[in-house]
Amino acid sequence: MKNIKVNILTFVLILIYLSQVKAQNNQVWNNKQCAVVLTYDDAIDVDLDNVVPALDSLKLKGTFYLIGSSPVINKRLNEWRLAAKHGHELGNHALFHPCDGSLPGRSFVSPDHDLSKYSVNRAVDEIRINNTLLKAIDGKDKRTFAYPCGDLKIGDVYFYNQLKNDFVGARGVSPGLQTAAQVNLDNIDCYMINGQSAGYMIDLVKKAQQSHTLLVFLFHGVGGGHTINVDLKEHSKLLHYLKKNEKDIWIAPMVDVAEKIKAYQAGGKAK
Repeated sequence: MKNIKVNILTFVLILIYLSQVKAQNNQVWNNKQCAVVLTYDDAIDVDLDNVVPALDSLKLKGTFYLIGSSPVINKRLNEWRLAAKHGHELGNHALFHPCDGSLPGRSFVSPDHDLSKYSVNRAVDEIRINNTLLKAIDGKDKRTFAYPCGDLKIGDVYFYNQLKNDFVGARGVSPGLQTAAQVNLDNIDCYMINGQSAGYMIDLVKKAQQSHTLLVFLFHGVGGGHTINVDLKEHSKLLHYLKKNEKDIWIAPMVDVAEKIKAYQAGGKAK
């Protein structure tokens, strides 16, 4: 009988703990079940042709990680400025998108922008220059960073350590669903989408809802424009699911979600 009472008490304590964790995560997710962030990399034409109109039609906000040297920045500057006015984040994806060319499968990396040949100071300087460009477009001081190719280091040095005061957070490329307490703001997990169906993406959202976690999507091409691509109709189905379940899902730019997490992890009350 004593063992039964102990087991019941343990079970009750576990339930109380889980309910507290759920409540805390719901608070940081704007009192909703989870947070979903839609991110789009590389500053390509389909961002403005396909994605921004789709998001705006449903009054959803996304994050666009821009490469400062992309010709699509110069060519369509006013459209990027308008996207920012509509509430989309213009994130920093570095000035030249340097990747570590010494790694396997990196034959696409140009010698001029091979991260393995960069000094840390050069990488940091170029990223800060891109921040200046982005501020000239949107007038904002707060934004997030996305690691080109997901590369975190130059040699043995984590170059982002010198940029922590320049950004609210940085998105990586490793998949995962995490609670607000688990998120590493220096390397935020995400799911890269390349040809997966709407069903796959919606299942991820449902898992985030059930586990009260952060889900970040990483897109490149949407309906073309990039070798990494998602079908336009499948992307649309995801957006419509998010819109339909907006009362339970916080859909926001990365900078807004990262600020909430940062305040939560610092012990401040999420507002």
